[in-house]
Amino acid sequence: MVSRVIHFEIPIDDPPRAGTFYQNVFGWTVSKQGPVDYWTMTTGAPPGPGAEGALALRSEAPDGVLVYIRVDEIDDALAKIEAAGGERISEKTPVPGFGWTATFRDSEGNLLGLFQEEDSEAPGVSSDDSGSSS
Repeated sequence: MVSRVIHFEIPIDDPPRAGTFYQNVFGWTVSKQGPVDYWTMTTGAPPGPGAEGALALRSEAPDGVLVYIRVDEIDDALAKIEAAGGERISEKTPVPGFGWTATFRDSEGNLLGLFQEEDSEAPGVSSDDSGSSS
């Protein structure tokens, strides 16, 4: 499978101002995600091309915009990243109800994210597992 950008996070300081900006400029729908300081953005009508995004407080995203790339298996992708000169920043971490995530720096020092859908987990691995290897 060819990996594709599926999600991005834009760091913000003022949630109402940022939400209004993206709604007015691009017509995106911005919605607060539960009790946490995180606002999801719908950037188009499915099933068209494109990635969905979110607004995250700058304190949670100090490296700037974070782009997530969908992969079949995060552990395999992290091994390839390291072999190609990248750096693993975080281990495979569950996102309950969605899948798994991890972050890395590419060969140029850019911070990027990986996402593995929950239904593509390896056999015997559950969402409540930390995803770390022993």
